[in-house]
Amino acid sequence: MKNSILILAASLLALSSCTKKESSSNLNNSEYKIGISQEFENLNPLVMQMVATTYLYSISGRRLVNMDENSKWVPQVVTEIPTLENKKAKIITVGGKKKVVAEWEILSNANWGDGKPVICEDFALAREIAMNPNVSVGDKESYAQIEKIDIDPKNPKKCTFTYGRARFDYYMLGTYMPLPSHLEGEVYKKHKDEREGYEKNSLYSKEPTNPGLYNGPYLISEIKLGDHVSFTPNPHFYGEKPKIQKVIVKLIPNTGTLEANLQSGTIDAIGVVGLDFDQATGFDKKVKAEKLPYSVNFVPGLTYEHIDMNMSHPILKDLNVRKALIQGLDRQTLIKSLFDGKQQIAIHSVSPKDPWYSETDAIKKESQYSKANAEKLLDAAGWKKGADGIRLKDGKKLSLEFSSTAGNKTRELVQVYLQDQWKQIGVEVTIKNYPARVFFGEITKKRKFDLALYAWTSSPESVPRSTFHSSSIPTEKNGWSGQNQPGWNNQTVDKLIEDLEVEFDPAKRLTIATKITEEYVKDAPVIPLYYRSEISVTPSKLKNFVMTGHQFYETNAIEKWTLE
Repeated sequence: MKNSILILAASLLALSSCTKKESSSNLNNSEYKIGISQEFENLNPLVMQMVATTYLYSISGRRLVNMDENSKWVPQVVTEIPTLENKKAKIITVGGKKKVVAEWEILSNANWGDGKPVICEDFALAREIAMNPNVSVGDKESYAQIEKIDIDPKNPKKCTFTYGRARFDYYMLGTYMPLPSHLEGEVYKKHKDEREGYEKNSLYSKEPTNPGLYNGPYLISEIKLGDHVSFTPNPHFYGEKPKIQKVIVKLIPNTGTLEANLQSGTIDAIGVVGLDFDQATGFDKKVKAEKLPYSVNFVPGLTYEHIDMNMSHPILKDLNVRKALIQGLDRQTLIKSLFDGKQQIAIHSVSPKDPWYSETDAIKKESQYSKANAEKLLDAAGWKKGADGIRLKDGKKLSLEFSSTAGNKTRELVQVYLQDQWKQIGVEVTIKNYPARVFFGEITKKRKFDLALYAWTSSPESVPRSTFHSSSIPTEKNGWSGQNQPGWNNQTVDKLIEDLEVEFDPAKRLTIATKITEEYVKDAPVIPLYYRSEISVTPSKLKNFVMTGHQFYETNAIEKWTLE
């Protein structure tokens, strides 16, 4: 029966390919349908953490600054980026402590979708909400670094940010999101003292199609969680007028079905949260062989596929066990078997595309595959092999639950491969996956996992405070804010991160970043897998589409796209 289904699916793909060839010439700027395979969550920019949600928000939201496809920081809703060179920023000393003061001016024509102006109060409200322990914010540090915001009484679009410390990255506020104070202010005031009260009652949850919630090139005209989001042009957008009149982003969790929908014309493109690597390479060959009207886009990325180990777990508290799980894993064979050698092995969290990448002898030693050494580490930890090959200690099995996002074909294959590798060293691993919205919104966020497989996407020279600093460990007390899901608590690293933030010399920053990486591999809070290429599929007719390879996705320039 299973084979029959596969044959039928293949027949449908062949048929749909012909249909698409015939219909592709009809593509125009009236409507553009993008498919993604990852579920999306609440579109409140303060609380969103999923890649798919960020991809969607970038269609309808803009912020102070953005990183472009050349990894250069550029202004978005502001006139210019304040720097020491243009005198819009300066270092001051207060009570013997160095701080940065930066002047930001919002574009005069920057408005929300209901015509209300984007003002400094929108950024001040976002900071106030983000700092409330009752609100769950992933990257709280973007807001916490700012000590205060002074607004010009004569011009609500001119404001001065005072930073608590003289940080080198004071202007890199790509994850500092504004909120429409004229709408969200009252909601927050009413629910600020309730645990998760603001998130549940925010208009992004209650009235997600309210135009006043968005300041980007498009507004959300329809939203159905778990299915699709529709966008139409924002008549009050400050920038270039969007060319495409309607954009629909459709959730299709099964990647095989996603490809079939593309070829049948149900969707016109597949976003970066879409095809698995092996599917994409196979489809690319098909496109070239059959001259199909698509471009399969591959861009080396900073996306870090890895496995978080919950360091609060009784078994995973033991450093020897964590190191054994890493050293007992043959990543070279993994990459060769599943990706035809076309992904790059990760030995830590920093991509080779990042200026902070390092590969010292200490780092390489900790990352090398050695089944024999992994077994020695487990022996030293007191775990002895039983009759069935699985290790025991005090009568209990060395057994761990391994979770990821359900429906992701590549991750499921990786899980099975790793499950077999770990069994060879005496570790029993059971696989239990969840829908992406549950996995990120509940399992990883509240640290309800043993082993969690997913990816981080970052930008070059990102200070890892939100993922490495002990203050970023999500807890009930801090409203599950922070992205240090393993619960890594290393005081040396905390200090190094704090030093890194205030170091203006690039060479010295690299030295500090290398020390952080060495501590990371030494403490082994995470199992590195590979640095992932970013992949998308677009129709040949689409123009001005450029992938970035970092966390600020191509949808940040969607107003430039056109179907000629």
